[in-house]
Amino acid sequence: MKQRERLYWRCRRGLLELDIVLQRFLDKYYAQLDEAQLNTFESLLLLPDNDLWDIISSKKEVPSENLKSLLKLLQQS
Repeated sequence: MKQRERLYWRCRRGLLELDIVLQRFLDKYYAQLDEAQLNTFESLLLLPDNDLWDIISSKKEVPSENLKSLLKLLQQS
């Protein structure tokens, strides 16, 4: 399976809000992301749904500095 298709499948979550934000993000930014950003995005997808949603919606602090730039893009999606 191609990387984009695999990521798109992994963006299907238990929370509809996450599905929408993550899939829009991939549609809009996938072609522009470098390998490091793609790896960071994959690490975000390892988080539980509620934690990920709280981070995207700014209810929780970003767990690491290298996620901040990617989260800004996610929040703009």
